[in-house]
Amino acid sequence: MIYEITKIQSHYDERGVFAELMRCDWTSIICSDEIKQTNLSISYPGIIRAWHKHVNDQFDYLLCIKGCIKVCIFEEEQSKLQEIVSNGQSLQIVKVNGKYWHGFKVLGNEPAILVYFTSKLYDYNHPDEERRIWNDPTVIPQTINGKTNDPRVGKSWDWNYPPHK
Repeated sequence: MIYEITKIQSHYDERGVFAELMRCDWTSIICSDEIKQTNLSISYPGIIRAWHKHVNDQFDYLLCIKGCIKVCIFEEEQSKLQEIVSNGQSLQIVKVNGKYWHGFKVLGNEPAILVYFTSKLYDYNHPDEERRIWNDPTVIPQTINGKTNDPRVGKSWDWNYPPHK
């Protein structure tokens, strides 16, 4: 499993909106994981936060609560790239298997607010992350979202490639 998406149920009334963001009894997404840490990331328009992966079987649960982001997950051995757009208007948790390279780009003209839960605590003294630069020319997908006919296939991944070309 490279990633999984779970829709978040939002309840609207005359006062506003209420939504449960994460529950330990959501076994369909959490499985046997235990959430160990919750983080907040605010990123400005156009910012790219990529690439990184975790070496100790960590899962990241990404929830964009404001703005819009494009999450990308790259499975290097088979050169598969998954691309998911997530935004604050249609809440969803994107569960990312941390052993794969992943990151995101802020889309649109407003900052994105991302809340993310992790199945492992960050160890300041011994981080389990590996990193590569956001525009690493060796990230060359042979499939994108399961398709081989995407015009971006076989080329270095370009986070800024205009949509719908």
